[in-house]
Amino acid sequence: MSLYSEDLAPVPMEERTWKTWNYAALWISMSLCIPTYMLASSLIGGGMSWWQAILTIFLGNSIVLVPMILNGRAGAKYGIPFPVFARASFGVRGANIPAMLRAIVACGWFGIQTWIGGFALYQLLRLWIPSLEQLPLLLPASWGLATGPGICFLLFWLLNMWVVWLGVESIRKLLVFKAIFLPLAALALLWWAVSRVRGGLGPILMQPSHFATNAAFWAFFIPGLTGMVGFWATLSLNIPDFTRYAVSQRAQVRGQAIGLPSSMTLFAFIGVVVTSATTIIFGTTIWDPVVLAGRFDSRWLVSLAMLAVAISTLATNIAANIVSPANDFANLAPSRISFRTGGLITGVVGILILPWKLIADPGGYIFTWLVGYSSLLGPVGGILIVDYYLIRRQQLSLAGLYEPKGIYAFTGGINWKAVACLLLGILPNVPGFLVTVGLVATGRLPDWIVGMYSYAWFTGFFVAGGSYWLMMRAARLTYKEEVNYVPVN
Repeated sequence: MSLYSEDLAPVPMEERTWKTWNYAALWISMSLCIPTYMLASSLIGGGMSWWQAILTIFLGNSIVLVPMILNGRAGAKYGIPFPVFARASFGVRGANIPAMLRAIVACGWFGIQTWIGGFALYQLLRLWIPSLEQLPLLLPASWGLATGPGICFLLFWLLNMWVVWLGVESIRKLLVFKAIFLPLAALALLWWAVSRVRGGLGPILMQPSHFATNAAFWAFFIPGLTGMVGFWATLSLNIPDFTRYAVSQRAQVRGQAIGLPSSMTLFAFIGVVVTSATTIIFGTTIWDPVVLAGRFDSRWLVSLAMLAVAISTLATNIAANIVSPANDFANLAPSRISFRTGGLITGVVGILILPWKLIADPGGYIFTWLVGYSSLLGPVGGILIVDYYLIRRQQLSLAGLYEPKGIYAFTGGINWKAVACLLLGILPNVPGFLVTVGLVATGRLPDWIVGMYSYAWFTGFFVAGGSYWLMMRAARLTYKEEVNYVPVN
């Protein structure tokens, strides 16, 4: 079976045009999205004060920036996407394992963004068609999905699939619209919050932490920080999909360092302020901005806001949640699965994950979704970084990455040591996840075992990375002479 396709081929130097500000703009664009706002507001909804939430987000994004830059170097050096980069450590066939783990998570994010856009569409239509709220329940009650929101979710999903069918180029104008609209909308929301509260910003930022003890704070802070790291854990793996277009290593490093922590923290600050203001204005914490906008008095204002949210969410979804999983699915069978087919697969899996349940409450968003998938992706990141920097000393055989029986074939195309280390990294987090989702009753397992789940990404990263180094250290000299690489000027 061929391991080569146009979508997975190395990008030649003459086609590498991304500079520092291209990467900064990429992160600004991806950070300005509804889930980022919900990320910050979920911390407030969980009981943090404004400065505790902002500090948690800044720390999380500063931490995840490190593996982002480290993994990005391989993409910039060789011009290869993430699924091909993973072949060096997992094997030419084994690379499908981390690629599929990452793809499934991306499908979940696609589903979440599609639900946000569909719910915004529902908020718009119910203002003009009130009967939409009264439709009889068609789906099983256990699904937790009313008929009206379900129909709008399906319509928005079909719109996403139509754009995928047309091709990613069709979304370029929408990305421009999003880049202009979302910052303006965020600032307008901030102005609304400050103007509606007597005394302005002061009383909003005076909202205290709701944790009774330091122990209660730390019990929420640790998984909260893990969730912040987990928020971009997907991109920290597949960042080569973007850095393969870099004109230099300096461009991708500086661009990411400038764009990621600053834009995430700034937009999160707006989410924190507005969410804190809702507690004062409405007497209850509203952490979902789409629900908040639905409570505005003007029907035309709500309609305009919901339409804009839907359009900008569509742009974000295609750019951030389709490109990478489509490449991952294409890696399964490069000669048979195209980018378009991979995008359609992403859309179907995005529905099956039931995204409306993942973001039904702040606890589920952080503890179940963000922390849960970080326990899968942290081990992959540890293995990739240890392999590239400590085992192979940043030297890969570019031709070997595309040869079914070449140097990265290992045993039947799979490096079973990498697979074993991946399982070792995931295993410590399984008990805590089972307790969190209710499959194992609280108190049935020792607290220290369950507590490891709060450090899911960190635990998986260091356990998998450390065990991989121990298993592969004898192979270090084998790769010393592999210098067939594509240099970056």
